[in-house]
Amino acid sequence: MGITYFGVFLGAIDSSIIATLSAPISSDFQSLSLLSWLATAYLVSNAACQPISGRLTDIFGRGPGLVFSNVFFAAGNLICGLAQSSSVMILGRVVAGIGGGGLMSISTFLGSDLIPLRSRGVVQGIGNICYGSGAMLGGVFGGLMNDHSKFGWRMAFLVQFPPAIVSAVAVGILVRVPPKQSDKSYLARIDFGGVFLTVSFLILLLLGVNSGGNIVPWTHPLPLTTIPLSLVAFAGFLWWESRATQPIIPVRLLLDRTLLSACMCNFLSTMVVMASVFYVPLYLQVRGDSPTVSGLKILPSPIGISICSVGAGYIMKKTGRYIGLGIGSLLMIISGILIYATQNESTPAEATMVAVFLLGGGYGSMLTTTLLAAIAAVDHSKQAVITSATYLARSLGGTIGITVSSAVYQNVLNDRLWKRFGDEPHAAEIIQKIRDDLNFLKHLPPGWHDGVLSSFMDAFRGVWFLMLALAIGALICVSLMRQHTLHETLSRR
Repeated sequence: MGITYFGVFLGAIDSSIIATLSAPISSDFQSLSLLSWLATAYLVSNAACQPISGRLTDIFGRGPGLVFSNVFFAAGNLICGLAQSSSVMILGRVVAGIGGGGLMSISTFLGSDLIPLRSRGVVQGIGNICYGSGAMLGGVFGGLMNDHSKFGWRMAFLVQFPPAIVSAVAVGILVRVPPKQSDKSYLARIDFGGVFLTVSFLILLLLGVNSGGNIVPWTHPLPLTTIPLSLVAFAGFLWWESRATQPIIPVRLLLDRTLLSACMCNFLSTMVVMASVFYVPLYLQVRGDSPTVSGLKILPSPIGISICSVGAGYIMKKTGRYIGLGIGSLLMIISGILIYATQNESTPAEATMVAVFLLGGGYGSMLTTTLLAAIAAVDHSKQAVITSATYLARSLGGTIGITVSSAVYQNVLNDRLWKRFGDEPHAAEIIQKIRDDLNFLKHLPPGWHDGVLSSFMDAFRGVWFLMLALAIGALICVSLMRQHTLHETLSRR
């Protein structure tokens, strides 16, 4: 499990690097609207990869799956580091997302293969420590690379290539878990149609929501066609999954209240957390912090993830219960968001640091409790597929969360800037520069600074209130889970 969790560590570094570097990268390519695509490109390929990784590694083995994931992760980061255009940058994020999705999900499958359910909470907590440590180091490291490296933000991606290759070699040698399914005809029954419909739904939704009110008006044919088509694709996905032999989302299993509640809680909570991951560093950088300093100020989040996920696992190991932990986790998240909602341009940094700790701690605990709840609700043979379902819920939540929060942020910011400065000379040109390049905030025309800063604060406040509504929905979902027995042996006796 040790070398497996090294891959999780690398994936976490990558996730927090992009969080602190999204503004510098977007500014470098002269488009802050690129910010949401940097994240969603990674998460869409994550969403495509994770649901089938369980079934593919059942056939070909967990070890080869981890090798494949590490190689794709390395290649994606190399592409990002060398990218000379935004389209190539997004391609690199797609490739890295395929690898990152495999690294995260296959490590969990291995845990289910090797560790009794009652002890899984502790082992999952250790995995979350690896994730939290990577996230903790990644944000600061990315900022340091951007601020002090000769190659700027590019070095933050290039430096991940060698350890990912080393990890690929190591898992190829050390991970020796035999495939669960020797019949290769099983491959034909994998639900590639479900993957296609999932990706179609996400891409259509991203195109519509990211463009509406941002690149083109909401009345433009692009959002008016892509958003309805995304709903058609989603309906088609549900229809397909209800009839597939080996569905990526087991619709019949999700009729179980605990499984549906756990997946919905993961979906909504990850929408909240991914919005926080991208917009808290941006909030700090708008206030004047460098990427390095903003990375330091979000360190409490991964620390909270590490402490609370292990703590939740230990409590479940001792008590065998998880409902109260799940509710407490969401109350922590809501407390953090309420602090966000009170922030303005002069809020002390300590308040933001407390808020990100609460959000990270609540999320780490939620991940452990809902995963154990979902696994406990099915028999051992269904563990990999239901684990994939929870990971898909997270990927969908992250993708849609960033997309929706980006739409709220961009539309509120654009609206406030035009209301305050629409009558000023050259308003259109200046407002576009403000939205495309944070560095332009240092060169604003006289009399613009305070109004621009207030416009940004209004945009961030829109994101915080969106997060609050989503977190309340997640709290309702986790409250609906049923308590199942957490067995102390792999045989569940």
